[in-house]
Amino acid sequence: MPRKLPRIAVDLRALVPPPTGIGVYTRSLLTALARLESADYRGWAHRPIRQPEELERLGVELATQQSPLGLLWQQLRLPPRLRKDGIDLFWSPLMTLPMWRTSVPTVVTVHDLTVLTHPETHRLKVRASLLPFLRRSIERATAIVAISQATAGDLRRFFPGNEHRTHVVYNGVAPDFSPGLPEEIQEIRHQRGAPEGYLLYVGTLEPRKNVDRILDAWESLRAQRLEFPPLVIAGAPGWRNSALRQRLENLAGQGVEVLGHLGRSELIRLYQGARIFLYPSLYEGFGLPPLEAMACGIPVIVSNVSSLPEVVGEAGLQVSPQDPEALAGAIAALLDEAPLAARLAADGLRRARRFSWDRSAREMEAVFFEILGRR
Repeated sequence: MPRKLPRIAVDLRALVPPPTGIGVYTRSLLTALARLESADYRGWAHRPIRQPEELERLGVELATQQSPLGLLWQQLRLPPRLRKDGIDLFWSPLMTLPMWRTSVPTVVTVHDLTVLTHPETHRLKVRASLLPFLRRSIERATAIVAISQATAGDLRRFFPGNEHRTHVVYNGVAPDFSPGLPEEIQEIRHQRGAPEGYLLYVGTLEPRKNVDRILDAWESLRAQRLEFPPLVIAGAPGWRNSALRQRLENLAGQGVEVLGHLGRSELIRLYQGARIFLYPSLYEGFGLPPLEAMACGIPVIVSNVSSLPEVVGEAGLQVSPQDPEALAGAIAALLDEAPLAARLAADGLRRARRFSWDRSAREMEAVFFEILGRR
């Protein structure tokens, strides 16, 4: 008689809109979990998710309960379904749980606590969807998963007493994020009109990402040098960025190119052709773009705050996110010192290999099965 697998339901609201960091996390980790074939995964949301084919092929049973708002669905329609469908465990990758106690054990992933540490960097809608539910979700979760030690530290600071239920499971990077061949790199650079490469930022255009400091450093160095690489910026528009958008438009004819959100294959090629990757974010729960850049063999410069030193380690340069001169100095060092750039590219590639979604899935599954074993 075949072994009965535990039924684990997953909140897939993050896969309804165009993918952001939490959407990438949810899809990548659930895909890797499904490949382990150790549980019967059910993916639920308030509207159909994007690109369901791979999850369905891996045996994830997807279902939609139509609701005008994801938050209403989570709070009102999800709990009865957990009882009705005989679910053994519920995992929310999206920071919150139903307010009232559910009929099954729960695991919640906390990506960061910027809604508390940097509330000014979030839309009112985001604050309203998190703040009323965050404390109760953390207090009632059977287990809490933080994606970095930095986030685990913030959980201890804002919600003390939950350390015994908190587990750190790092994000991963997919294997298709890999270095390009020399001829591919040259082709990518020539297509961009930058035969010597370009500086690159990937991420949302919003205050927390600190893109203005990149522009400050780039303009400073460009004014000092006859030959200087262009700057390419890729990512979703974000919010509170009207002044930044105007500044980018003013620089469009001077060597700054804004690409918007890219598909996966385009994004990988963009990483592969870059000369330096820049990420002076004010705060990150993990910081996936620098890891993706390192996996593609590109030297990175990141902020020396929050989780970024934890992820990048000594395989990248670290600067204060408030100091554009320090950022400019780090860029100049990598442009002028080829051995340093080559060493960091090699070190970053080695470090990126420590992070895989397969490893994340095994560690996440251990959290799930520890809980299921106690039932």
